[in-house]
Amino acid sequence: MQAIWQGEVIAESQDTVVVEGNHYFPRASVRDEYLRPSSTHTVCPWKGTASYFTLEVGGQQNPDAAWYYPEPKDAARQVAGRVAFWRGVQVVPGD
Repeated sequence: MQAIWQGEVIAESQDTVVVEGNHYFPRASVRDEYLRPSSTHTVCPWKGTASYFTLEVGGQQNPDAAWYYPEPKDAARQVAGRVAFWRGVQVVPGD
């Protein structure tokens, strides 16, 4: 799978985990040069507290377009160490 925004491949992996329709990519498969820390946090009752990254490509930003669970609850342990995308990021099968 690939996560693409602004024509750039942000993440690519054959090892994604799908939870609630979202592909969670291994953190190591996400290209750091496109990630900017965000202070946003949200809480999911069964997954835990999510943290976010803003994507930046070619000077354009997509606020909080990537999220992850630093310490997921036991029910969501399969997403530990993984990142998911939304807000216009295309997640499609890779080449």
